[in-house]
Amino acid sequence: NPDCPAKLKETILHFASRRALDIEGLGEKLVDQLVERELVKSVADLYDSARINSVTLAGLERMGEKSAQNIVAAIEHSKDTTLARLIYALGIRNVGEATAKDLAHYFGSLDALMAADAEALQRVNDVGPVVAESIAGFFAEGHNREVIARLAQAGVRGRAETRPAADIA
Repeated sequence: NPDCPAKLKETILHFASRRALDIEGLGEKLVDQLVERELVKSVADLYDSARINSVTLAGLERMGEKSAQNIVAAIEHSKDTTLARLIYALGIRNVGEATAKDLAHYFGSLDALMAADAEALQRVNDVGPVVAESIAGFFAEGHNREVIARLAQAGVRGRAETRPAADIA
């Protein structure tokens, strides 16, 4: 349920975590306030400058002007990430860091991954039927596609990484 506040908080914390998009300063207490005040209803809202800006953040409890500016800068910095980190950040069930890397290397773009069916997904190393169904199901949900479209519109890009020749074989 994308409207569950507890689930939303978990989703945002995962999205902002060090191994995902690494948005420094976006911790549990701040996320609690953002969700409780309905400033953030999806991870895409983090990139909506009308909702999340240094003035809004500075008005929250235990948040100074400098801290607010640092968080806004960290959110802006997180827009430029690798495709693997972006896939991992989306929080797809059964997709950890290693699988996210494999998916990124195999498909090369989020659009290609989103277009893949379960059969195509199973061609990726270590992706079996359960993981393939999790991925296909995630991208089949309209809410998830809307969030991804809003992230792209905000400038969040997952750049493909080239693999060293030794890793490809």
